[in-house]
Amino acid sequence: MTFQVTILGCSSARPTLSMHHTAHVLRVHEQFFLIDCGEGTQLQLLRYGINPLKINAVFLSHLHGDHVYGIFGLLSTMAMMGRQRGLTIVAPRPFEEMLRSHFGYFAVELPYALDIREVDARRAGEVVWENRVLTVSTVPLRHRVPCCGYLFRERTPDWNVHRHMVEGYGLDPGRIAALKRGEDVVLADGGLLTAAEATYRPYEGRSYAFCSDTTASGRVATLVRGVDLLYHEATYLHADKALAARTGHSTALQAARVAKKAEAGHLVLGHYSARYKELSGLAAEAQSEFPEAVLGEDGLVLTVEKDHSLKIARI
Repeated sequence: MTFQVTILGCSSARPTLSMHHTAHVLRVHEQFFLIDCGEGTQLQLLRYGINPLKINAVFLSHLHGDHVYGIFGLLSTMAMMGRQRGLTIVAPRPFEEMLRSHFGYFAVELPYALDIREVDARRAGEVVWENRVLTVSTVPLRHRVPCCGYLFRERTPDWNVHRHMVEGYGLDPGRIAALKRGEDVVLADGGLLTAAEATYRPYEGRSYAFCSDTTASGRVATLVRGVDLLYHEATYLHADKALAARTGHSTALQAARVAKKAEAGHLVLGHYSARYKELSGLAAEAQSEFPEAVLGEDGLVLTVEKDHSLKIARI
């Protein structure tokens, strides 16, 4: 049961030869979710072997170009690839107006349905998408325009019955189903078998918080408390904290402090200013406050294991 983030882009407003604009793909089991869609996202999907037709839903944090310019081309490419399945896009207002205007100017007609859900970026904890394996809720951020982070929580799997209990007591399907529902059952010999002693959780659900462009916020730390993996923008070094405040961004040190206050399991940085030719200073700054900080980069794959440890690989 996979819970995995692939970073497609980690640059801020200006891309570089090694860093594309912001976009992440979250894979939960075999479902794929695109988070932000900067320019060049569809090329990065191709580069890292992620089929756009497999994307279940798209989540856009805000309507600055480096986070949304890629969505227009991606939707058209999906159409040319023959997509028929509907697609949900979650974004702040007025995304639908922007998209419909684009479609009108460029005479775009999609062969699949769009379910556009515009969120109020000021509301905290609103569930904006859910299915049998995942819930997604809002995390208000503080930027120059309405900006919404997202907290992705895997649903904790249902109870299982210990195999030795099934075999030892000869449990039939009816009793197994009852135990999984949390009900105690009477055995064939008249004895009582309680759900508490017969069942177990395979593992606790995992979580990922995507905190895009924002000034550092204690409220964010509260809303994502205990998250397994926190992505927090780290546009600047702390020496440039005045610039960060003026532009609605965070420093690497501030991102680490949010992670520490949130008691996050792991922190991944991103959204770096192109002014820095060397990123090791950002990593060192964050790790001085939060040792579990990881420097995000294009092609980095972060897997949260069932025991909530983090496995890191590069494509």
